[in-house]
Amino acid sequence: MGRFTLPRDIYHGKGSLEELKNLKGKKAILVVGGGSMKRQGFLDKAVNYLKEAGMEVELFEGVEPDPSVETVRRGAEAMRKFEPDWIVAMGGGSPIDAAKAMWAFYEYPETTFEDLITPFNFPELRTKAKFAAIPSTSGTATEVTAFSVITDYEKGIKYPLADFNITPDVAIVDSELVEGLPAHQVAYTGMDALTHAIEAYVSTLNCVYTDPLAIKAIEMVFDYLPASFKGNMDARAQMHDAQCLAGMAFSNALLGIVHSMAHKTGAAFSTGHITHGLANAMYLPYVIKYNAKDPVAAKRYAEIARMTGLEGASEKALINSLCKKIDEFNVILGIPATLKEFGIKEDEFKEKIAVISENAVGDACTGSNPRAIDPATMEKLFTCIYYGKEVDF
Repeated sequence: MGRFTLPRDIYHGKGSLEELKNLKGKKAILVVGGGSMKRQGFLDKAVNYLKEAGMEVELFEGVEPDPSVETVRRGAEAMRKFEPDWIVAMGGGSPIDAAKAMWAFYEYPETTFEDLITPFNFPELRTKAKFAAIPSTSGTATEVTAFSVITDYEKGIKYPLADFNITPDVAIVDSELVEGLPAHQVAYTGMDALTHAIEAYVSTLNCVYTDPLAIKAIEMVFDYLPASFKGNMDARAQMHDAQCLAGMAFSNALLGIVHSMAHKTGAAFSTGHITHGLANAMYLPYVIKYNAKDPVAAKRYAEIARMTGLEGASEKALINSLCKKIDEFNVILGIPATLKEFGIKEDEFKEKIAVISENAVGDACTGSNPRAIDPATMEKLFTCIYYGKEVDF
């Protein structure tokens, strides 16, 4: 038996933020990030719409990129004091992901973070509040997914939390919120969306419900990401929808080791944080070549290439065309081809990669990858990515 879960309502298109005024409740806590929503006027708009809905509104501001366990705990405490019946999260993936985890601790104060790390182990939510999510970037699709990524900075590890309970009740996908995105953010989030769709299509849990969403998302990213990166607002609106389709696919089909690797390297090196979408973009072509040694995965990668109009007379040629397309996008978007080029120090890489590889194999996303992997093989794959070597194993 399969399961396919989405938010009950998805409002999309320019101006759809206004739907906040139709929510029914008494109190709403609005969780936001570093200030871009305030500077652009969207925070005031959201507050006013919620007040128009007859709700008392409290803000929880300042959720950092890659939100920490500590931020989640502070937010949950604020919720326990205010007692909202709506949690509204607006911004990039970080405030929405953080608010999802806050939600669990608000409703179940005795729950520990360790309890939530186990996939699909959340307690039953909606005993106190419902959840609305409003993305301001075009990549994570957390507004429609059963996932949240929280970082334990003491351990230097990102933990993907997974449970259908944290799929939002309402998603508002308003393209007006992404018109002011800086180009580098358009690049990284766009490649994150592409990775979501490709990994969902080849996941061991793909199905007839997720496949059309994944393929359509890949087509749209190929068609619109370069123009969105260059500032075309029509293309940017298309990308906002594309990332949401990719989210619908991967929330139900799950992901693979591109994400496992990105989760475990993001906060691991002293030379600086590797932004999630950038890491995905770097790792994706190498992982495709690794996974394509599995005949079922190879067939599906070739299908992606064929259905998106890429050329190739054989399965292998089609897969090469897909990898070449991703490499070309990375060049256009200014994304490095290797971890060495990114700036990770060689001695630190060698010192840490064994533990990182072990952690990546243990990541929640590894289980649905189409080809099995062990820590030693993962280390070999990371080494290829560090030096830009061909994946031939």
